[in-house]
Amino acid sequence: MLVRMDADDFPPPRTVTLVLCDGAGRVLGSLPEFDVDLPWWMEVGPVVEQARSRHGLEVTVLRLLRAGTTGLRAGGPVTYLVEAADGVRAAAVCEPWSGTLDDSPARLPHARPGGPAADLRWADEVLAARGTRRTGPGQQVRTWNLSSLWRLPLADGTAWLKVVPPFLAHEGALLRWLERHGDHRIPLVLGADGARTLLADVPGDDQYAAVPPLLTDMLDLLVPVQAMAAAHVPDLLGLGLPDWRADALVPLVEDVVRRRRVELEDVAQRLDALVSGLPQRLAEVASCGIPDTLVHGDFHPGNVRGVPGRLVLLDWGDSGVGCPLLDRVAFLSRIPPHHRDLVRSRWDALWAEAVPGSDPTRAAELLEPVTALRQAVVYQRFLDGIEPSEHVYHEQDPAEWLRRAVG
Repeated sequence: MLVRMDADDFPPPRTVTLVLCDGAGRVLGSLPEFDVDLPWWMEVGPVVEQARSRHGLEVTVLRLLRAGTTGLRAGGPVTYLVEAADGVRAAAVCEPWSGTLDDSPARLPHARPGGPAADLRWADEVLAARGTRRTGPGQQVRTWNLSSLWRLPLADGTAWLKVVPPFLAHEGALLRWLERHGDHRIPLVLGADGARTLLADVPGDDQYAAVPPLLTDMLDLLVPVQAMAAAHVPDLLGLGLPDWRADALVPLVEDVVRRRRVELEDVAQRLDALVSGLPQRLAEVASCGIPDTLVHGDFHPGNVRGVPGRLVLLDWGDSGVGCPLLDRVAFLSRIPPHHRDLVRSRWDALWAEAVPGSDPTRAAELLEPVTALRQAVVYQRFLDGIEPSEHVYHEQDPAEWLRRAVG
């Protein structure tokens, strides 16, 4: 869920401060601040590289301590807690740090000293069981409250270690389920255990800049999977996917509106009208004949990787169960406006073929504000599941999406 924007609006670089600790969590001090051109706070690969090149230190970024409140999750001053591989060497180059570290029951294992190392040991065990091993150190790519991502070099390519919080931990189980049902348009799962998933590399490129026919090819990836999964909703819910069907979604929306009301006084009347009419709106959606099924949850061109003719749909951690056309608005918002009519037509045709007699066009129109309401629910769920120091990533999102729902 990264923000994409025009070059003129691109955020400024990060000004990074690293607070170092050892494997036992003892604070060693801090390093002088430095700039990182890549602005996104969760992208920590360049931070690790700077610690190595400037100070000769091998570090692992554990978590965010402080950051600005730009609303973009990017740029400006940012402070991370990092674990030093060699505490003695690190202590020799550190400056004193006068801050204190707190604890949180919501802190994720990969945000604690020793947590990433434990994840890497698990990945090594999975690789060993498959008769292979790493050929070098793991490369930390990203860490934040929604995932820890590592690139692992292998003799025959690359593997990716992804570790997620409990509220996204159904991803590995879902990918395995899709494999069992014959779907090969997903990453190959090398191993999965709760929050941890080890994935094979997908050759090619992330398709952020895709144009037709690749854009319509992406729909050919998604819709057949969703049509197949419609007969297996109990299985999907049993895997832990969140329920966004009408009876479950309405109270979730009512809850987030109640909790965010103080931020929405200027649109409260319109929002109340939308929410009070939500059961009837969702009943009209159901009458269009599109069945509840698997919703990807973050379907956009950047979550498709590969080359023409060999595309793979990535990042299923935001998936749930509901009307599959909930995926439509997010995809359309990420592509150039002049391609949207073509994509809508193909989307409608695929569902009309999958469910003869259905009216996907009408269902999608009815769902436009519901899509934004669901996003508010999703972001509130994130905030409820993460530690306070990470709230800066998402604290504005529920109210922003509720505003979008009423235009």
